[in-house]
Amino acid sequence: MEEEEDTTSDLFTAVGEQIKVLRIRAGLTQREFGRLVGYTESQISSIERGVRVPQPDFLEKADKILNAGGLLIAVKKSIEKAQTKARVRHPGWFRDYAKAEAEAVSLHDYSTLAVPGLLQTEDYARAVFRHRRPLLDDATIEKRVADRLARQQIFERWPAPTFSFVMEESVLQRPVGGRAVQQDQLRQLLRVGTLRTVELQVMPTDREEHPGLGGPFILLTPKGRQPVAYTEIYGHPRLITDPEEARVFIERYGIIRAQALTPRESLSLIEKMLGER
Repeated sequence: MEEEEDTTSDLFTAVGEQIKVLRIRAGLTQREFGRLVGYTESQISSIERGVRVPQPDFLEKADKILNAGGLLIAVKKSIEKAQTKARVRHPGWFRDYAKAEAEAVSLHDYSTLAVPGLLQTEDYARAVFRHRRPLLDDATIEKRVADRLARQQIFERWPAPTFSFVMEESVLQRPVGGRAVQQDQLRQLLRVGTLRTVELQVMPTDREEHPGLGGPFILLTPKGRQPVAYTEIYGHPRLITDPEEARVFIERYGIIRAQALTPRESLSLIEKMLGER
């Protein structure tokens, strides 16, 4: 298993290095190249370092823009196979959820302690893992960061799943990783929050009536299956497949969304926190 993990990581790193060489040869900065392919500068940086997995449509666009002559298109199948194998790199206790998430047609997340993993920037995710107790070694941290960013490819699927996220206001106020990381994370939330497939809401701290005091949870609807709920406390996961138990979380989430700020109000609040309004 470890040998398979290393081979997969090496492939992502090698493809990233090829893209970097081609970009530099084309005389493009990461920001300029990102604009041409519809990616942010940080996403291009992650791909070039092998942290983020390049998707097929990205490879096709990049091959044309960078005049790669089919070089990047040729690795598409290898990347797809390696990405499938990479799913086993998640910690054992997390794999059932990761598999259900990858197959989901809808995902609804209520977060109380940190920005949801699917929305985290690379630096924010690294800060989260670096502060875990007991401490993780550097190699494990980098693997966890890479796995977390790889999960974010779900936003690029089509037909796209339906997403909604509700975060406590305190989550946005906590400067995980420092102020600069916090600011970049808030900008990331603004970017994701404007996607057609995503609704992002903030639960104000001053709400008196609150049905979510039991803690964070996620609702998933895997393709062709009934909705399930997922909870995780201190590394103890629970994937709830019983329809009656899941129904309780569905009702709870509906009330939480009704009491939170609307998506438009939520994005305005984040802009104010950034000083952009």
